[in-house]
Amino acid sequence: MKKLFACALAAVMMLAAGCGSSSSTSTPSAASPAAPAASQAAGSEAAGGAAFATVTPGKFTIGMECAYAPFNWTQLEKTDMAVDIGSASYADGYDVVMGKHIAEQLGLELVVKPIAWEGLEPAVNNGEIDAIIAGMTATPERRENVDFTDPYYESKMVVIVRKDSDLTNITSIQDLSGRKVQGQLNTLYDTVIDQIEGVDHVTPLATYPLMVVALQSGEVDALTAELPVAAGVVAGNSDLTYIEFAEGSGFEADTSVSIAVKKGNTALLDAIQGALASVSEEDRQQWMIDATGRQPAQE
Repeated sequence: MKKLFACALAAVMMLAAGCGSSSSTSTPSAASPAAPAASQAAGSEAAGGAAFATVTPGKFTIGMECAYAPFNWTQLEKTDMAVDIGSASYADGYDVVMGKHIAEQLGLELVVKPIAWEGLEPAVNNGEIDAIIAGMTATPERRENVDFTDPYYESKMVVIVRKDSDLTNITSIQDLSGRKVQGQLNTLYDTVIDQIEGVDHVTPLATYPLMVVALQSGEVDALTAELPVAAGVVAGNSDLTYIEFAEGSGFEADTSVSIAVKKGNTALLDAIQGALASVSEEDRQQWMIDATGRQPAQE
């Protein structure tokens, strides 16, 4: 997440599998798009010609934690990239950039709603938001409740440890046997911990900022995380580092993330998928590098 890590992060990310097209797009602007009149109301036309509706006419409302940097975070400073979420706060991050691009492609204005992780699926199914763009993996269990696009980003699993720990030179997740390892509540980053034989699986916490405090205080020995999240945590906390594992020595986990919509909302799903197809793999990786570099240090 900061300048020191951007080059290394870029090299790793370019190996990630994606679903973008070969065309290149620029980073979406913060201003509301100049949308065609026909698209500024419920019943807009998707790329394939099917009409779709949004919860608020003329707007594309998405939900995210706003606490999962570099995918999404909350800040007090108004910037060109950030979106106003009320209470003198703003949301920014990779998911916000992706949301802006999709909104522009659909001819709609982006609205971001901060919602706790466990409330995201109910929110999209209850009509509070149009979509979840929150670094969410399309697991079989979640597919029973919501519909997902193809992945919009893919990374790898790592662990975060203290620099003064004897774990800085481990090469396999099994080297964490007997150690206290923690993941995020209600995510695969918690469930994968059980792949470590003999691990002390610590009760998960709701957000990474809370988890970082637990690691720094010595309550836990390691945190599971996706590479971009880990790189950002380390960039903002000089006492921490992260460990990557070679294939066959790391976690078995799907680290791709997708966008979710209400179950059965095929028209909107297809429209979002069409917007995603316009983003090249190069842009997807660059947007993540940029997000990692500008996230607040305390994250």
